Amino acid sequence: MELKRHIPDLELRAWPDGVGDPKDIEFTLVWNVQPGMYKRFHNLKGILSFGAGVDHILRDPDLPKNIPISRGVSSGMVENMNQYVVHWVLHVHRNFHYYGELQRRSEWKFRRNPHAALRRVGVLGTGILGAAAAEMLTRLGFPVMGWSRTPKSIPGVTSYSGAAGLDDMLSKSDIVVCLLPLTAETTGILNAKTLAELPEGAYVINPGRGAHIIDADMLAALNSGRLGGAVLDTFMQEPLPSTDPYWKHPKVIVTPHCASWNIVSIAAAHQAENIKRVMRGETPRQLVDRTHGY
Repeated sequence: MELKRHIPDLELRAWPDGVGDPKDIEFTLVWNVQPGMYKRFHNLKGILSFGAGVDHILRDPDLPKNIPISRGVSSGMVENMNQYVVHWVLHVHRNFHYYGELQRRSEWKFRRNPHAALRRVGVLGTGILGAAAAEMLTRLGFPVMGWSRTPKSIPGVTSYSGAAGLDDMLSKSDIVVCLLPLTAETTGILNAKTLAELPEGAYVINPGRGAHIIDADMLAALNSGRLGGAVLDTFMQEPLPSTDPYWKHPKVIVTPHCASWNIVSIAAAHQAENIKRVMRGETPRQLVDRTHGY
């Protein structure tokens, strides 16, 4: 295991069959953990998420109350997400979806795209991943806005916050990228009301969580022509069922939850440092605020 390269004397045990005596476990490194796991671990000192989200951890009713939880957003995950977001924003901006359809019809036709300075991009969620993606997009010449629970200061990015700020930013966003954490407040945030705030013909890119979208409202907005299209990477049910209307919708691009992932060697170094910090009595990096859910 990569963790042992950084902490050679670390004893690793695999869930579920190789855990041994649960009283021996001091740290858990988890992803998509099932509720009920934590009721057996009574001597935990830290909980480490292998990914950016921690909703899979916080939903456990038996979660110990005073144990620090650390998110696993490594530099590798940031790099992967930047690539995904930039690719699809440019895909939409440069009309590559349109050229794909022309190729299927064997048609040679040029469609001019606006100058990048006229294509406004709104980023929902300006945490580690969202802020990095927003900054990258500014370097490509796009006017970028970011929305979060509280105001943020990101070079070159206009900050919006709160309910009024959400409506204001959406009304100005030709492309919306959703990189929010999944919380009670953000579940279903892309719904009939908020989608109607977008300029006609806007695009939605969602590498966040499937539960951020009310699917019926998204499909209605696409079918009515209100939205120009959507790039969807995460879904309420995964794998996406073969009968789901998103698969064959002419305005939807489906990717299989591949926007970003942790590069194991980099993620191991990140969480090994957190284990060391907790053992020294220090606060781990990317500490989760349970009140806000991220």
